[in-house]
Amino acid sequence: MDKKYRIHEFGALVGRSTKTLRRWDKEGHLVAKRTFSNQRYYDDSDVRKVLQLEEKIERKNVVYCRVSSRKQQKDLKSQLDAMRTFCLGRGVAVDQWITEIAGGMNFKRPKFLALVTNILQGKISHLYIAHKIGAFWV
Repeated sequence: MDKKYRIHEFGALVGRSTKTLRRWDKEGHLVAKRTFSNQRYYDDSDVRKVLQLEEKIERKNVVYCRVSSRKQQKDLKSQLDAMRTFCLGRGVAVDQWITEIAGGMNFKRPKFLALVTNILQGKISHLYIAHKIGAFWV
């Protein structure tokens, strides 16, 4: 049977304040269980939930290069070369290189859309993009 923790005990156990735990309860991030007298309490399953929430997501440095058509393969290679030089010059360790041949005016770019999803999920630390006036990073 799981041990029951009062809010201050649970907060000390997981390294969070009672104020944070109350906010999580209100926002639905970690809903506290309640006694018959309406007092919050937590158990070992809640400890596991919080520890899983705090698992660090490995964040990557990513370079994205794109051209509009296959005729621009030479331009794509030039972008990659420029980005290698840029990243090496700044001491950036690149985890992933993404190249794509797709038009820039529509959202039919699967690699780009996957990249945006990874950014929204917090999986990307820095994104480096080649541009005709230089390299940019976000």
